[in-house]
Amino acid sequence: MEENKNKEGDSQNQSNNLTDDDSIILNSSMNEIQETNNKQQELTDNKTETKNMEVHHHPHTERKKFKHYLFEFFMLFLAVFCGFLAEYQLEHVIEHQKEKQYIESLISDLQDDVKSLDLQIDDEQRGIGELDSLIYLLDDAGLAKQKGDDLYYFGRMGPRSKPFSNNNRTFDQLRNSGGFRLIRKTNCSNQIMGYYGQFSEIRLLEDNYNHEFDNYKKVAAKIFDPGILRRQEDTNGEIFRSNDNPQLRTYDSELLKELSFHALQMNGSRRSRLAELKQLKASALQLQATLQKDYQLQ
Repeated sequence: MEENKNKEGDSQNQSNNLTDDDSIILNSSMNEIQETNNKQQELTDNKTETKNMEVHHHPHTERKKFKHYLFEFFMLFLAVFCGFLAEYQLEHVIEHQKEKQYIESLISDLQDDVKSLDLQIDDEQRGIGELDSLIYLLDDAGLAKQKGDDLYYFGRMGPRSKPFSNNNRTFDQLRNSGGFRLIRKTNCSNQIMGYYGQFSEIRLLEDNYNHEFDNYKKVAAKIFDPGILRRQEDTNGEIFRSNDNPQLRTYDSELLKELSFHALQMNGSRRSRLAELKQLKASALQLQATLQKDYQLQ
């Protein structure tokens, strides 16, 4: 009996030992299966995520029709064209404003010229009258001895002349900066050029007169007494007529006639210049009226 019990006990112990080993093996197998399932799940998840990303970055879009492209091109062209028109219109407005400013400035210059021309014309007429009187007195030595006061005064004041100074500020700006292209009205542009073109003739007459005056002074130095000329000046440099009948250095008829000849030449130049100045004034007034009318300026 005891032996049977011992055998049964050994059998039971062996059975228990086998059961523990099997449990270990079973657990190990289950862990491997679980790890394998986890790896397969991770791979499946990664593939799904990758597929979703591909779908997200490469969506399927409907192809645009030709009309849509044509419409986009038309809208782009219209935007560029409208921008060009706006820029052109702005430039046009700016040029018109500059043109008006130039015309207003030019009218102001013409008004200054007219005032200066009035003074210059008066001075030329005065000088012509005094030279006429000087020529008359020099023609007769006996009369010259009686009219010493007039001879000294006319001999000094008659030849005096100053060049005409005009205001060409705006004209120079138009010419140097290419501003004449802004003057849209052809008749105005032509009149402007015609007016300022007259100054070359006046400058030529002034140069000729200065040459004649130099010749006059060479002969006058032999006839007029410089002490008496000095005595006829006041502290301000103004010349006044004496009243004591001063005498000339000489009454040689040949010298008097030579001086008279030079005075006659100068008087002819002054008469020519007077005619040019009157014509210039008429042109200035006409140009001023044309600009005010065409550009509606007061």
